[in-house]
Amino acid sequence: MSRTPTLLPAALTAALTLGLTSMMAMPAPPTITTPTIVQSAVSPECLEYEVIGLCAWLACSPTGCTVNTSIRVKHFIPELVVSAYENTGENPWTEIAMLSPPLGDALGGGSTNEAETHEHDNTRFKNVDAIGHPSELFYEFASGFGWLCESDAIAFNPYFISTLDALAWRSGIPEMAYPEALTPGMREMGVPGDLWSPIYPRSGFVSQTHDYKVAAATAQRAADVVTRLGQPHVYQSLAPIEDINSGRWPPEPVMEGDPETHKWQRLLPDMTMACAIFPDGGENNQLVPPGDYVWSLWRPYRCCQKRGQELLMFTGE
Repeated sequence: MSRTPTLLPAALTAALTLGLTSMMAMPAPPTITTPTIVQSAVSPECLEYEVIGLCAWLACSPTGCTVNTSIRVKHFIPELVVSAYENTGENPWTEIAMLSPPLGDALGGGSTNEAETHEHDNTRFKNVDAIGHPSELFYEFASGFGWLCESDAIAFNPYFISTLDALAWRSGIPEMAYPEALTPGMREMGVPGDLWSPIYPRSGFVSQTHDYKVAAATAQRAADVVTRLGQPHVYQSLAPIEDINSGRWPPEPVMEGDPETHKWQRLLPDMTMACAIFPDGGENNQLVPPGDYVWSLWRPYRCCQKRGQELLMFTGE
């Protein structure tokens, strides 16, 4: 016996059609590729190349010792590409997305069991990855200015992947009990009258309604972790060891609001060839879902060409 197919109710059919149409109309999330990031490093404004003094070296050989001099320079280097994004496993840097696949309990927007305690409407979450900057073109470009310093950052190296730091990044443990997290105004990001977020606890949850400020705060937190040693997170440190006799003076750890430790270059959305500390003006741009952002972290180095076994003195800041 043949059966007549049951027709869907008209209202359900219309709803399904509307849903499919809405899904087809949704724009694809913005992404960025490695070639674009490489090109973004060709920025004289971010480089800020400057001759700041001289170095005097003691050079000894079997026939005697002499004093040689070399210029001392200062400039910024792009060390990290920091992505702050909405859905776990969807890093907007397309070639890197595979490094942070979704976890079993890490859903879009960071919705996990740990997140149930963060139920306030103004609390937002971002995944963050900090990857070594593919800076080959930068060194080729910057060499035209003169003697160059070198960073310890390794291109494409995963210094911080928030899915691997799930306990600290999703719960705030143990930093929620730190004095920096409990003391109002301590380690605060922003400026008087426009405070974006405390740095501690350095987790993916931010009590802030503005999506750009949320992303910037989590990127700043990740940079704060990566540029220090011995932090209670799962990460690889990018804290250099200073050796004066090498003729290189690396920067201090990143500190919010301090341009002597870092600068940010916005890559996504609306890439800029300028660098700044937060607040950087990006918060004034129109925000487009799903809320994915990428920055380059530039850090200042000072160095001079080594022309002897021992550095006798140097001039300049």
